[in-house]
Amino acid sequence: MSYIITEAKIFSCTQSTALAQKIASAYGTELGNVITSTYSDGEFQPSYEESIRGTRIFIIGSTNPGPENLMEMLLMIDAAKRASARHVTAVIPYFGWARQDRKDKPRVPIAAKLVAKMLETAGATRIITMDLHADQIQGFFEKPVDHLFASTIFLPYLQSLNLDNLMIASPDMGGSKRAYAYSKALECDVVICYKQRAKANIISHMELIGDVKGKNVVLVDDMVDTAGTLTKAADLMMERGALSVRAICTHPILSGNAYKNIESSQLQELIVTDSIPLKQKSDKIRVLTCADLFASVMHNVQYNRSISSKFIM
Repeated sequence: MSYIITEAKIFSCTQSTALAQKIASAYGTELGNVITSTYSDGEFQPSYEESIRGTRIFIIGSTNPGPENLMEMLLMIDAAKRASARHVTAVIPYFGWARQDRKDKPRVPIAAKLVAKMLETAGATRIITMDLHADQIQGFFEKPVDHLFASTIFLPYLQSLNLDNLMIASPDMGGSKRAYAYSKALECDVVICYKQRAKANIISHMELIGDVKGKNVVLVDDMVDTAGTLTKAADLMMERGALSVRAICTHPILSGNAYKNIESSQLQELIVTDSIPLKQKSDKIRVLTCADLFASVMHNVQYNRSISSKFIM
């Protein structure tokens, strides 16, 4: 007896609607109908306004703080499970709370694992995400995780710039593996910034390991929050003789004074994806969409095809 695969349905969390519409269009369908009711005290309730019984559904939504984004994803997963969806795939372009992936001092939580367990308990049967803050977060899940790399988006753009004397840079020691992977693909050298923090989001000292004189430097990181590290690194590299400094960051969190820091820095360009919607526009920020990447992977997942060709590194 042959098994018939029913068509998948795609739904969106509130804050990721723009990206979800692009993904659905690239997938070749329309977003499913879901409405969210809100009580006067702030409690909200998502509701699927069409049958999802026996189907695979994709729920698209980044879980960046505040907590409402994560809570909405959990409620939509739970509602889908209770509506007898066959598979519930959480498509999380930016997996929030990922910086808390270990105990770096006594009496603190490991929030990334807590979030993973919450998603599974809610009913997610698969996770699709992009550029986790730490690769080992995949091990916090018991369900399959498709961890995509934004390098499939960024590398073609970098190659199109045709920059001479290109050099890849990591803004900290933790990102050196990512920087080396980019340098290998682009056949260029790497420099690393060594930084010390007074506390979260505040840098007390930064030093450069390597020579950037006469180079067009591209800083590579998984996220940009207050942009303090990136802008300080860019200014330092220009002081050391770099011809230009660009930055590639997958997830544009851009909180606090981020936009002001970017505008006043010597960064020539900040290149990001649309995993998180920008709060405001800036002439220095270029957004490359990740919709085609997610749509292609979702299509292959739906029809049980390999997605290994989607990984560059």
